[in-house]
Amino acid sequence: MKQRLMVRAFTETLTLIPLYRPSRTAFCTASSSFAIKNVTKSNFDSSLADLRRHVRDSDFVAIDLEMTGVTSSPWRESFEFDRFDVRYLKVKDSAEKFAVVQFGVCPFRWDPTKQSFIAHPHNFYIFPRQEVGADDSSYEFLCQTSSIDFLAKYQFDFNTCVKEGISYLSRAQEADVRLQLHSSHEYEPLESQVTSKDIKDVPLVRMADILFVERMRNKISEWHDDLLQIRNGGSKRTPEDSNDSFNQFQTIFFKTRPAIKLDAFTSRQLRLIKSVVEKSFNDLAYIRVNNGSCFQQIIVYTDSRLDRELLMKEVKESHLKEAEMKIEAAIGFRHVIDLLSSEQKLIVGHNCFLDIAHICRKFVGPLPSSLEEYVPLVQNTFPFIIDTKILLNANNILQLKMKKSSTSLAKAFAILCPHIASGVGSFGSALNSSVAVEVQVGDMRSSNWNSGAKHEAGYDAFMTGCIFAQSCNHLGIDFTSHSMLTKQDKLQHYINHLYLSWSSGDIVDLKSGQTRTESSALNSYKTQQPKILFPNIVIIWGFSSKLKAREIKESLTKVFGLTSVTSIFHLDKTAVFVQFSKPELVSDFLKLKSEMEKKKNDAIYVLHPFSDLLEGGLTGAACYEVYKEICESPVSKVLFADQAEAVCVNSEAKVLGSMAHKTDSFADSESAIDSKTAETSGEILGLVSC
Repeated sequence: MKQRLMVRAFTETLTLIPLYRPSRTAFCTASSSFAIKNVTKSNFDSSLADLRRHVRDSDFVAIDLEMTGVTSSPWRESFEFDRFDVRYLKVKDSAEKFAVVQFGVCPFRWDPTKQSFIAHPHNFYIFPRQEVGADDSSYEFLCQTSSIDFLAKYQFDFNTCVKEGISYLSRAQEADVRLQLHSSHEYEPLESQVTSKDIKDVPLVRMADILFVERMRNKISEWHDDLLQIRNGGSKRTPEDSNDSFNQFQTIFFKTRPAIKLDAFTSRQLRLIKSVVEKSFNDLAYIRVNNGSCFQQIIVYTDSRLDRELLMKEVKESHLKEAEMKIEAAIGFRHVIDLLSSEQKLIVGHNCFLDIAHICRKFVGPLPSSLEEYVPLVQNTFPFIIDTKILLNANNILQLKMKKSSTSLAKAFAILCPHIASGVGSFGSALNSSVAVEVQVGDMRSSNWNSGAKHEAGYDAFMTGCIFAQSCNHLGIDFTSHSMLTKQDKLQHYINHLYLSWSSGDIVDLKSGQTRTESSALNSYKTQQPKILFPNIVIIWGFSSKLKAREIKESLTKVFGLTSVTSIFHLDKTAVFVQFSKPELVSDFLKLKSEMEKKKNDAIYVLHPFSDLLEGGLTGAACYEVYKEICESPVSKVLFADQAEAVCVNSEAKVLGSMAHKTDSFADSESAIDSKTAETSGEILGLVSC
């Protein structure tokens, strides 16, 4: 998995203090290092308004995400033995379990007068804070220790993220909350909606309660009688009482009706007061209203049953309006996603399949269980996506520019955008083929900007956009033609093609849903290696960690022949993929294993080649389809053997049934991906889990 997908840190930035501050945008001609635009909940509304304008005017928008981790278990790392559908399940697991802590958005607009792009990088801190009632599980997430360590290494501001991070609701969460709200509004009785839900009749079991109730009944009765006396043309009969308890009763008007505002009472006392009002006064209504910071308890006088019903209806509608406003505010950062989606701009990312999965999970709704269902979800959200990593790897012109170097984000930025990466801003003869990029942050603007804040989402989004702009320039795309980039013929082979796994070259076409394996020069060396044939694969787990791949292969070849095993690959120290030369050897092995386990008490058992493999009686085995089922589970144990046990895999029953031709469209295909043997790739994956 790419290094940039690990959670990146927020580094300190240097702010260039201008010698003067004109009333309009200040343009810096020297090497500029002013800070990127950081957005938190305190400046989100104003920043969103600016972003709407920039996105609307943009030619494309680059994005980048920073997460709290990538893989929930070592065996959930991307392997070359993973099929397309399994790769999706592993990405789905990552998007469901880890949080996004930074979101970079950088609109790029072509300025024909200056013959350059104008970039507006934004770095959003986001945090899944629960603002309204929703699915609690949506707000639980994992942190991968290596990612958090990387974060701390670069002085990431955890306090800003947690305290000031922008919360959000996904579209699915918003729909659920609104449905619950309108259901309660429509079906709950008026009284239950406008009175405090936690205030119920309290039995009087203490002498203090009995005395309090009697005192409150007298005070409310005095207020009530005075009110009626005044309404009938008389004067107030009850003298003012300086007792502190009377200060807790404040006479106000609520929606033109006389009322008592209750202050400084405990929750138990309020329950008792409510009980008094409901039992002793037919023309008084006990309600709760939102005064902005909290709910206020009020006793309101109504002069008729019709007036009481009208009051309840007014308060109910007020509650509904307040709840609607609260939901709207809780949508939070999703407004940015809705903006990008509605404008249908070209979204540019770098190796961004996981980024897109996080966006769909966090801001749209639950991810579907299959890649086939996921593809239309992405297309409905972002109709046009381009992955700069695919662009750099697949295009011959760009491969030549990259000199067959690494296509990592930092490397590509340094090679294709040296004038920007260095902050020199010089366009000498060596750089005549480069396209200029100016950066505007607030009232600061520069043609050679360097925020000094690499390893954060906003700056990485800027880098991604610069790489794309330079790539388009090298491909001969004319920015002055006023033609939308999504309509450019030279980009059609790359738009909506994303890497499922760039290391293996697996690509999904978001338009058709079809998958393929890249046949570029980067993967040509693999053609000499054995093909991966999924029907020929068995997965074995739970054996002794002392067993090496070579020893497992020897035990299998002693039974099935020297050429029976094509390759072996370790998932972790007690689990391996074994690819047989023939698919029927999978069922032969599973049947023989089952028979051997029934004879483990026989003396001849210890002489069998499988004795070491089956030692301890905990060894499990299954075909590839069962491996997929295990990957589908939301459980993530550190060892695959524990995962299989947690998912309650009845391996023999599932496997033998599966061997009776329970295969899908993926199983029948022969992948051109090459296997790694344990001898060449190492026995154990050196990954950190949390």
